[in-house]
Amino acid sequence: MISNKKRAILFVILGFILVAASSFSKLVDFLADYNWFKEVGYTSVYLKQVFAKLIVGIPFFVVFSTFIFLYLMGIKKSYYSHMNIVADQEHEKPMNRIMLLVSVLLGSGYSFSISSKFWIEILKFVNSTGFGVDDPLFSRDIGFYVFKLPLINEIFNSLTGFLVFLLIITAVFYFIMISMNPGGEGKKFDRKIEMDIRRFRSIEPTPKKILSLAINQIIVIGIVFFIIVALRSYLAAFNLLYSPRGVAYGASYTDVNVTLWVYRIQMVLSVISAILIVYAYKKNTLKIALVGPILIMALTIVSSGVETAVQNFIVSPNELAKEKEYIDYNIKYTKKAYALDDIVEEDFAAEQKITAQDIIENGETIKNISINDIRPTKDIYKQIQGIRTYYKFNDIDVDRYLIDGSITQVFIGARELDKENLQSRTWLNEHLKYTHGYGIVMSPVNEITSSGQPKLIIKNIPPVSSAQGLDVKRPEVYFGEMANGYVVVNTTEKEFDYPKGDTNAVTEYEGKAGVKLNFLNRLIYSINQGSLKFFVSGGIDSDSKIILNRNIMGRVKKIAPFLEFEQDAYVVLSDEGKLYWIIDGYTYTDKYPYSEPFDKTGLNYMRNSFKVVIDAYDGTTDFYLVDENDPMINTYSKIFKGLFKPMASMPADIKSHVRYPQKYFNIQAQMYQDYHMNNTEVFYNKEDRWQIAREVFENQNEPIQMEPSYITFKLPQEEKAEFLLTIPYTPKQKQNMVSFMVARNDGDKYGQMIIYRLPKNKNIIGPYQVESKIDNEPEISTRLTQWGTGGSKVVRGHLLTIPLENSVLYVEPLYIKSDSADSIPEVKKIIVAYEDQVVMADSLQQGLDIIFGEGQAQVPEAPDETGGDVVSETTADIISEAAGLYEQAQQALRNANWSLYGEKMEALGEAIRKLEEMDQ
Repeated sequence: MISNKKRAILFVILGFILVAASSFSKLVDFLADYNWFKEVGYTSVYLKQVFAKLIVGIPFFVVFSTFIFLYLMGIKKSYYSHMNIVADQEHEKPMNRIMLLVSVLLGSGYSFSISSKFWIEILKFVNSTGFGVDDPLFSRDIGFYVFKLPLINEIFNSLTGFLVFLLIITAVFYFIMISMNPGGEGKKFDRKIEMDIRRFRSIEPTPKKILSLAINQIIVIGIVFFIIVALRSYLAAFNLLYSPRGVAYGASYTDVNVTLWVYRIQMVLSVISAILIVYAYKKNTLKIALVGPILIMALTIVSSGVETAVQNFIVSPNELAKEKEYIDYNIKYTKKAYALDDIVEEDFAAEQKITAQDIIENGETIKNISINDIRPTKDIYKQIQGIRTYYKFNDIDVDRYLIDGSITQVFIGARELDKENLQSRTWLNEHLKYTHGYGIVMSPVNEITSSGQPKLIIKNIPPVSSAQGLDVKRPEVYFGEMANGYVVVNTTEKEFDYPKGDTNAVTEYEGKAGVKLNFLNRLIYSINQGSLKFFVSGGIDSDSKIILNRNIMGRVKKIAPFLEFEQDAYVVLSDEGKLYWIIDGYTYTDKYPYSEPFDKTGLNYMRNSFKVVIDAYDGTTDFYLVDENDPMINTYSKIFKGLFKPMASMPADIKSHVRYPQKYFNIQAQMYQDYHMNNTEVFYNKEDRWQIAREVFENQNEPIQMEPSYITFKLPQEEKAEFLLTIPYTPKQKQNMVSFMVARNDGDKYGQMIIYRLPKNKNIIGPYQVESKIDNEPEISTRLTQWGTGGSKVVRGHLLTIPLENSVLYVEPLYIKSDSADSIPEVKKIIVAYEDQVVMADSLQQGLDIIFGEGQAQVPEAPDETGGDVVSETTADIISEAAGLYEQAQQALRNANWSLYGEKMEALGEAIRKLEEMDQ
């Protein structure tokens, strides 16, 4: 049988092994991360996070562990003193070790929790930046509420939890003592004890001494508890600025005139309670100690009734008069929080007098009207430009490029590698051979081929460009939205570059990304990645490099986990022919006083403060400061010096592609539905509420809320068309258009927002009314019904709302798609609507001609009989189209989809006939 001494030694050894293993694992992770942060150039950002956690965690660990140990030792000493126990050194040492171990474990857990949660909050507290705006009740800068109050509240929450924790420790300790007390000999203490705070009358003397001692400890905890309650009552007054009680968010009449005073009285009563406990202890009477808690409970009950009575009998009968001041605060601070106060309001005459000459003079707008829709375009890219099953377009984005001397709006998507679809998913294939995606696909939004598909100006592998100046010279995509997992480059195993006929082209990485795999780093990453392949693979040598965190979203979050990022990154082609990713970054909080929350998360302040640019080949990651007036991003800039670069230092060719983010714009647009109303009475009565316009999309029957759209058009009083982000509004529960919001994207005007109000005395047809007219137009309705039968379905694109010369024009593409999952949607018709006229045409040009007369817009090329704004096709175009059709036919054949196979073979035959005609 193992002796107690040997058992203790065994436990010590086991504990040492566990601690050593955990420490070694942490050390390996630290070295792996340090190497990576050094490679990407953000070592200072990483070390700031590490040291901040240590600086917070170590003192907390020392303080909490020491306090718990001394507290336990103090309890034990008092217990021995009251029980007249002479300490036995042989039994004391094990007990002291146990208490020390318990103290260390509890202190470690508590300090780890504190440091993990509070390190960034403490840094923000210390480096806080003022907003330059005071709250209306307490005249404190908003920075206090955003950066300081949350940490103070959390500290008091933690202290309250710690007191409860001490109470539990005390109870457990004395429970054990009662169970093991020498006098009781293990007897159950189940007799009623008559007691006051310090005196007990019982037949058994030992338990009453123990309880007397326990009460002394609890008294101390109680005193501290009520002091904390007093301080929390003081802080609760500030939290009233987030009250949802009134007609508008923020402190209301009842909050200010009743609840605020309740908190102040509660603060006083809590201090009195602490004093009365001390007094009662000295006077040996329980009754006095209970006075304070009883008064606080009574205050809670009475205040609830008073608040209800004031709200129902004083506020509600005269709500507008009582709440007017606080509604004004809500409007003012909500507009500041979402930057709605920066929106410029303009009148839009909505004359609806477009002429043929207007169409000609707005050629830039007309030629950039999208007759393709982004969602069907993604499906088309996937089908005709996927090339292989392991390539995928994660997303398609909208941008603008200089093509043939004019700004042209385009769709663009990166062809990424999807390792999930590799035929052989071996370690070598996933990490050494298949390392990157390849190239991009680009098509103007306003051009389609004779088969109703986007006209591709950058396509194929290797990339082929038909647009001068848009050459992809570095097509490899090592970093992207789908680039998951690490890869090892510069190995003896050549990397797969792209499919090339019956063989594959290979390549070797030439970029600067990656950590050199010397012996030490091989050991580090073998442990870090859980793979021995770094040592046993014959392809890895000292020149090899491991490239980590290739997923661009994971990459930026790894560098700056304290920031928020847009999930929809977009790819950009630079003038040098390189590919870059742009990610929008946000700062937001739920602690802005009086600001209406956007959703259930409580978010009530937001800024698009920065943008991140990532090189798709070498992973270079740069953070650029967009909004230098945002106090939140300025606070982070002070904490992490060197993280952000000025926007002026962004390369001009990349900067020309930045755009106002849809997510941020959508939040602002939704908040503006109510917060365009500045008059308190109008706001209170909800007399002029707006809603974002509705549309019918794809083949849905129910209308959906429109999404913000990037559209190129000319603003009133401007001379040139711009790349704009826009959304239309209608009155609440109505469908006529009342306004539209735009955000500017180009040059120095980036970020400017304008709301154009339409005349209230005119009924301007809105988007959903256009959709209804489409459904009610007999000829259109009949054709839609016909196309929706026989295994096909009609897919309606997004309805574009295009302001033109103080008028509004609507355009919507119609797609035909078979029910097969692999089918390619094709643009069949274009619907053009203006005032009461709705026409369905083969092309945008034809639709404009029908409405405004012949010979209007200078749109690219003339339409042919197949529909769409068709551009002339070259032999290379048709060959590319034929290759895509053949690949799709073969895929359908493999899937035993005979109807689709026949459809694609028929289309392939048509493409071959075109080639024959061109040869003639």
